[in-house]
Amino acid sequence: MNIHEYQAKAVLKEFGAPVAEGIAIYSADEAEAAAKKLPGPLWVVKSQIHAGGRGKGKFKELGPDAKGGVRLAFSLEEVTAHAKDMLGNTLVTAQTGDAGKVVNRLYIEDGADIERELYLSILVDRTCGQVAFVVSTEGGMDIEAVAEETPEKIHNLPISPDTGVTDADAGKLCDWLELTGAAREDGMKLFPILYTAFVEKDMALLEVNPLIVMKDGHLRVLDAKVSFDGNALFRHDDIFALRDESEEDAKEIEASKYDLAYVALDGDIGCMVNGAGLAMATMDIIKLYGSEPANFLDVGGGATKEKVTAAFKIITSDPNVKGILVNIFGGIMRCDVIAEGVLAAVTEVGLQVPLVVRLEGTNVELGKKIISESGMNVIAADDLDDAAQKIVKAVKGGA
Repeated sequence: MNIHEYQAKAVLKEFGAPVAEGIAIYSADEAEAAAKKLPGPLWVVKSQIHAGGRGKGKFKELGPDAKGGVRLAFSLEEVTAHAKDMLGNTLVTAQTGDAGKVVNRLYIEDGADIERELYLSILVDRTCGQVAFVVSTEGGMDIEAVAEETPEKIHNLPISPDTGVTDADAGKLCDWLELTGAAREDGMKLFPILYTAFVEKDMALLEVNPLIVMKDGHLRVLDAKVSFDGNALFRHDDIFALRDESEEDAKEIEASKYDLAYVALDGDIGCMVNGAGLAMATMDIIKLYGSEPANFLDVGGGATKEKVTAAFKIITSDPNVKGILVNIFGGIMRCDVIAEGVLAAVTEVGLQVPLVVRLEGTNVELGKKIISESGMNVIAADDLDDAAQKIVKAVKGGA
């Protein structure tokens, strides 16, 4: 689960991280009053969406010459003008795709005198099975670009879960970030704080880009991107309360209600599969034959008829779906349950696009019998290769 920048900073501030004063607002009418509560005379007006690259982004409604989603303001009038420009408009960044995201809230923050911009993130490094810091002196840039152009400027430091961040670890991070004086003293305190927040709140990613050295020599977390392990949210009611469903795909929200593993994609062939590995193979073979999957959907091994019905309805609710492939290899999951679920869903929502069904495994003959006697316009397939070819052909108009 992702949260907004201002929420992430509030979480980090609870652990003692240095962040600027700021206020979240939801309408332009709140902008001036919010800015007056901050020291000024420089304010930063930041769009709050779940995507990076906001500063370089462009608003669809404002034209190519308009400023991006993070703007400086040197007067209260300018704060209000930026707020009116941003709220309710669609911000397109490198991470949102062409559709962009509507800006429903802003964060007005006190400005900072920046001397240097650094990069810091904490994540789970699966190559070593430990939480690790990733740092670079090249802050404020896309870390992917740094990795491609100057990989030697990125440093990785795994942290032992037995010790946490030791003084030696913190010192090494300070050396890599070329911190001296007050900034080094701040770093020695900050790095253990960030690690503690990461572990105690079950974060999946904590990215600070940039972490700045200010002109007074001290460190400040200038931006913060945080995501959490969804499987651990039951332990953190305070974090779950920060969820902004307007930033999430409606289909994924609906899928979560039925404990379905669903991820929306950009293609036109909807997939219903049992098992993550089989789902990945199904998406791969659809691409092999020249089309793109519209989703990843694993109904799981113990899906009920109701669960399968919900999954089918979620697939058909996607206007981009031009065809559906049901690919079930029944082990724990019974083919007759899948057949009954598909039947129930088609009866309820109708079938407006081609449907290819491949069933194999437990109760396969019963499942095939249920479908064949249903009167549905279903294309049967013998195996995965056959199924993929048939659905791609049907979607392209050759069925």
